[in-house]
Amino acid sequence: MPSNFVAKGADGYEAIMGRWSRRLAEPFLDFSGVPPGGCVLDAGCGTGSLTLALAAYLNLAAIEAVDFEEDFVTALRKRTTDPRIKAQKGDICALPHGDGEFDGVYSLLVLHFASDPHRAVREMRRVLRPGGTAAAAVWAYGGMPSWRLFWDAIVAIEPEAADKSPTSAKRPMTGEGELREVFEHAGFADVADTVLAIRMDYANFEDFWYPMVYGQGTFGGFFDGLPETRRDRLRDAVRAAYLGGDSDGPRGFASVAWAVRGTA
Repeated sequence: MPSNFVAKGADGYEAIMGRWSRRLAEPFLDFSGVPPGGCVLDAGCGTGSLTLALAAYLNLAAIEAVDFEEDFVTALRKRTTDPRIKAQKGDICALPHGDGEFDGVYSLLVLHFASDPHRAVREMRRVLRPGGTAAAAVWAYGGMPSWRLFWDAIVAIEPEAADKSPTSAKRPMTGEGELREVFEHAGFADVADTVLAIRMDYANFEDFWYPMVYGQGTFGGFFDGLPETRRDRLRDAVRAAYLGGDSDGPRGFASVAWAVRGTA
């Protein structure tokens, strides 16, 4: 099934989201738990933030990773020489694995982009051995204030850009309790959920602006197609929102994700 994620290359993903998924990976695994050995799967690995965090657990015998985007899989392969890691292109709604292959299955910042998140969670359970643990996390709806600041400033100046905004509509699984419900419906036992929080820290306005414009999605093409005066007007509006009346420099935004775990 096609993904609902608009990919724009591994570098673009890293700039806008990879650095934050790396920061989220540690508290996610602290909540999820990692088995004392055996084989685990990163379902929707992106450029490898969670896969590489799992590699820090030296007791794991094998770490498999799957992503719909070939560029992301290639980027992950280039980032590691760990012989335990095997990355391949695949669909989390139809995992290329047999029943009961894994001791743990993880999905970080993926299910809200899946074409059928319920099916993806059933697939996570299918490939787990009895007693194994699956866990997932997604950004909470409204939980990324840095993105809201950017898009509110953009849409106020260019309303026609609204359909480019990932904040314009609520994605599946991003509401309170939705992840828990889908895990329960998939037949997981001992389901627990929590809130995870990290800071998205930007060095200055340029560090904030360029990834938001060109990191992922279709806004960069829209922006580049505008006349220079309108581009300048948009950039000035976002800069004013980022600065908030102060001088340029670092800014931090607390960002929130929902997480859930369950036992097969």
